[in-house]
Amino acid sequence: MKWNKRFEYPKSIRSLVKGRRHYEIGNDKLPSVTTIISQTQSEEKKKSLADWKARLGDQTADRVRDVAALRGTAMHTYLEAYVRGTGHKDLTSVGQEAEPMAKKIISEGLCDLTEIWGSEVTLYYPELYAGATDLVGIFNGRESIVDFKQTNKPKRREWVTDYFVQLGAYAMAHNYVYQTKIQSGIILMCSKDGFFQKFEVFDKEFVDYQHEFLKRTDQYYKNVSDTKDHQDTKNDEKV
Repeated sequence: MKWNKRFEYPKSIRSLVKGRRHYEIGNDKLPSVTTIISQTQSEEKKKSLADWKARLGDQTADRVRDVAALRGTAMHTYLEAYVRGTGHKDLTSVGQEAEPMAKKIISEGLCDLTEIWGSEVTLYYPELYAGATDLVGIFNGRESIVDFKQTNKPKRREWVTDYFVQLGAYAMAHNYVYQTKIQSGIILMCSKDGFFQKFEVFDKEFVDYQHEFLKRTDQYYKNVSDTKDHQDTKNDEKV
């Protein structure tokens, strides 16, 4: 794989607004892609998460979530260093668990990556949203958005549709700002037990997920507006 720094990606600052991740780009403070997706989950998905927490108990569920997040961060750090050619060694217990997962993604997933435009880059759609993707470039001959994911156990394709929506959001932002034609999203995933999976979405199916994200963006901003109106009403009643 080779680097081709075709584009100048913006610098950004991450911040929290009422507990939700935002990106400060220029004078704009935009909600993150993951914030929009998490705040517009279907009732079915909310129930599934609530049932999972009920089965494990709140403390155990939080611990499982937090350990997975640490492992995911360590895996991403190793992969980013590999892509940039700098190398990375994490001697913590989490780092030692994440390294073989990263190596699995390198050996079985990155072989189809032939050109890199950017790694861990901030993307934004003006006045709507922003986010950071792991890789942008040419994957399997297509202009693609690539994201790395860790998982506690292997996933079925129907369980990762929100990841496809996430990739669709990044592709739309890149295409709008840089006039590209990205119509492929790639998820390279490894479980903590070392099971590698690749999920790919492209062409019409990918466009459908982009449309799904736009609908959820509309819903997100409507929810924010409704919440503000409700708060304003409560404040008026106190006067």
